[in-house]
Amino acid sequence: MALTGYSWLLLSATFLSVGAEISITLEPAQPTEGDNVTLVVHGLSGELLAYNWYAGPTLSVSYLLASYIVSTGDATPGPVYTGREAVRPDGSLDIQGVLPGHSGTYILQTFNRQFQTEVGYGHVQVYEILAQPTVLANSTALVERRDTLRLTCSSPSPTAEVRWFFNGGALPVALRLGLSPDGRTISRHGIRREEAGAYQCEVWNAVSVSRSKPINLTVYFGPERVAILQDSTTRTGCTIKVDFNTSLTLWCVSRSCPEPEYVWAFNGQALRNGQDHLNISSMTAAQEGTYTCIVKNTKTLLSGSASVVVKLSAAAVAMMIVPVPTKPMEGQDVTLTVQGYPKDLLVYAWYRGPVSEPNRLLSQLPSGTWIAGPAHTGREVGFPNCSLLVQKLNLTDAGRYTLKTVTLQGKTETLDVELQVTREYAGRGRACPLLDGGWGFPKGVCFLHQAGRHRPKMDMPPPSD
Repeated sequence: MALTGYSWLLLSATFLSVGAEISITLEPAQPTEGDNVTLVVHGLSGELLAYNWYAGPTLSVSYLLASYIVSTGDATPGPVYTGREAVRPDGSLDIQGVLPGHSGTYILQTFNRQFQTEVGYGHVQVYEILAQPTVLANSTALVERRDTLRLTCSSPSPTAEVRWFFNGGALPVALRLGLSPDGRTISRHGIRREEAGAYQCEVWNAVSVSRSKPINLTVYFGPERVAILQDSTTRTGCTIKVDFNTSLTLWCVSRSCPEPEYVWAFNGQALRNGQDHLNISSMTAAQEGTYTCIVKNTKTLLSGSASVVVKLSAAAVAMMIVPVPTKPMEGQDVTLTVQGYPKDLLVYAWYRGPVSEPNRLLSQLPSGTWIAGPAHTGREVGFPNCSLLVQKLNLTDAGRYTLKTVTLQGKTETLDVELQVTREYAGRGRACPLLDGGWGFPKGVCFLHQAGRHRPKMDMPPPSD
């Protein structure tokens, strides 16, 4: 069987070979996909007959790319020829529009007239213009110290290098320790709150770089350090003293993600308030007690609480009697409201006049039982908070009322108030306060103010004693 020139060259290479002195360089040195490249041959010597180019690691016929006869310029394609390759007369190899598949080792084999061969090696690395990668996460919302984070950098370029960014900067040390050997996956067991933020990965090679869009990670934690604030001052586990009839706002704060749910309680009883603050308006003794804020995180399923004790200030605690209404009229009801009454009250008694006259006793309330006294008219009602209701006032109800209290410790205190009753002046249809005999007018005279001057109304009889 006759051998073709191609077969003859292969056989010649089998029997006669010498050490390689040829060098091969690549132009351009870092080609990207689609570039035209040339494997430039240096160091050829003597009169050469032919060249063989191989696209593979060995001089195997299965890797033969093309054979070239110098004298005729004829080229014979080999098994791995793609149609993009061409051998130059000087032995260099042109590749048009390189693809990633052209990357690898190239071998040039030369033949001289003595049928001796020389071999040169070259390498082609075709770099991709990298597409934008994507960060894939097992979850973007995790619970601190309980859940595991897994992030993967997905890229269609398996040979590209990968690096990661956290909030635009370097990864925290704990996350770097969780990188896979190829750098494409991050694993973090027991994620921490400080690791919440924006994550990106970047793929790169010698000629191209591309960064992913950020993926935002939320880490749920808390509630922690629950506290109650008042006037920007932390009041946890202590007492807040408030003046009588003033307003107070309690704020519940904590470290929590997400914002927790709030429940307020007063002396152990839940209040209808789901906000982070509680308003106490017009502070009275009835609002003294323990206020508790309970917070619950619906994601971590954890909860916490804080409490403060709210009391009236020392000045506000002093007992005081206030008529309601302050200027009652004949026929109305009036309540002598007691503010700051003792909380450890044992018994109290109301007198229509001084305490020194027992027959003036209106009512008393020992141990929760209300008892009418000698001066009781049937229109007076006592309450557990020491207040006294007088119904359907008449002019004879005006005067001095005295309250006597006794505490469980035996402390006794008395307090009086002067009740004024305003008469309705039938002739004019206006209220008319009764004079007490002062200013030179007889007792019981109705005092009117008319047309910018004061004058007594003498035709009105004084009330009977």
